Amino acid sequence: MNVVLVNIAGIVLIGLIAGWFWWSRPAARRADAEPITIIVAEGVYTPSRIEVAQGRPVTLRFLRKDPSPCAAKVIFSELGVSADLPIGVEHELQLKPQQPGEYEFSCEMHMYRGSLLVK
Repeated sequence: MNVVLVNIAGIVLIGLIAGWFWWSRPAARRADAEPITIIVAEGVYTPSRIEVAQGRPVTLRFLRKDPSPCAAKVIFSELGVSADLPIGVEHELQLKPQQPGEYEFSCEMHMYRGSLLVK
């Protein structure tokens, strides 16, 4: 009986963890103030979702704190934009997305991931 309960609890816990990582999405931060600073540290971009207005220029300021080689570059593949990110130095990237939609950005290995939501 105890073995069955432990197995059921384990399956429920696995489901909750998988749901958290696969289906949860952080709230988008609106780009009302310029520039938006994005911290690159501990395997994530913070904030990782940014909402901007269509056709308006936006400045994203990346500050890399992580020495991992994976964090050395940010790529907006759908927009055809990329930038090298030196450690401890703010790097500004200006974008002017023309089409509404959600544009992913990531490191070269797609471990760091974020999105630019254009409305």
